[in-house]
Amino acid sequence: MAPNPQCAALAAAKEKTGLSYGQIASQLNKPEQHVIDVCTGKVPPTSAEFDALARVLDIKAPAPHDAAHATK
Repeated sequence: MAPNPQCAALAAAKEKTGLSYGQIASQLNKPEQHVIDVCTGKVPPTSAEFDALARVLDIKAPAPHDAAHATK
């Protein structure tokens, strides 16, 4: 079982949509492991990946400006 996202808002949005990491990855056209790594904070996303992930998970609120939400 894949770990939960590091960000509470991301975890809540993932749960609300009911999407798996594989389904998210498919919509982003990215490997599932990369999506897991981004969501769990192992790899920082690019700005485009961050925006695409928010769009797929229907996150409307802007991300906090802290180290956990930094992009490449």
